[in-house]
Amino acid sequence: MYSKKQIQVDEVAAGDIGAVVALKDIRTGDTLCDETAPLVLESMDFPDPVISIAVEPKTEKDMSKLSDGLARLAEEDPTFTVKVDEESGQTLISGMGELHLDIIIDRLKREFGVECNQGRPQVSYKESISQTVQLREEYKKQTGGKGHYACIVVEIGPADPDWKGGLQFIDATKGEALPKTYLPAIEKGFINAMKNGVLMGAPMDSLKVTVLDGKYHPVDSDALSFEVCATNAFRNACVKAGPGLTEPIMALEVVTPEESMGNVIGDLNKRRGQVEGMETNHSGAKVVKAHVPLAEMFGYVTALRTITSGRATSSMSYERHAEVSKALARQVVEEQGGNVSLL
Repeated sequence: MYSKKQIQVDEVAAGDIGAVVALKDIRTGDTLCDETAPLVLESMDFPDPVISIAVEPKTEKDMSKLSDGLARLAEEDPTFTVKVDEESGQTLISGMGELHLDIIIDRLKREFGVECNQGRPQVSYKESISQTVQLREEYKKQTGGKGHYACIVVEIGPADPDWKGGLQFIDATKGEALPKTYLPAIEKGFINAMKNGVLMGAPMDSLKVTVLDGKYHPVDSDALSFEVCATNAFRNACVKAGPGLTEPIMALEVVTPEESMGNVIGDLNKRRGQVEGMETNHSGAKVVKAHVPLAEMFGYVTALRTITSGRATSSMSYERHAEVSKALARQVVEEQGGNVSLL
């Protein structure tokens, strides 16, 4: 491929950029190789989407075209996801920033012929806990026939600092009080529970659970009972463990003329940004590097154009999730209809 020019070739060598059509079952990140010499190249780690908007077609007849278009776009872009909100029935699309989702909306119009209405952007907050608590949770249900029974004693708290994310599950049981066969069910219960936190139903990024002890019934206990027991333990423990919110922090780089640098930095300070450094590039312009909460960056490109008379440019990428202050967390949870009393 050379821009719009296509040259037919028999082979593509290292360093060439080529295009192949009609590969229906190939996805981003797959390795293509000779069947007689199977090979898998190291896959890429894609960050989770950090911003979501609700979309709907402008006309009812475009509903199926919208679904097909979104499915196609999600197949080729691992940082773009689509889901339907079970409560509202809205179709939510998520990506890495405002520009990313603007391009998706534009492609739906150009490539699939679907005009969309879109909702207000929503930042992908995550929930966290700040304290470690120990809890005994018992699940008991009698339905006339075989009942359900499970009991676990667990310690629940923040994951270790070097933990990569997800559930850090530790078995610290002793003796035969709790058969090892139930541990996978307990782990599964906590993994599923982490998808919906106690504040406003946002997912929890990481958690450490240590199973200390438990009890079971030879007849009424089964894997499902321990899974439900773990889910209940998660909710009851998180309420007592100092629940909080984390928000996506973006790495921002602004290239601006020197005379506008003061205005740029002042604007970033208003947006809760932290300037990490300043340097001069090869053309003499100033480069400002900062970390800024994504929630404060809606409409930033327009604001930057205004304060620099259109002479500055910016680029932004996801950096990490960081803790939100209690006051701001209360505001966000209240806006989302969550449980403010827990903060």
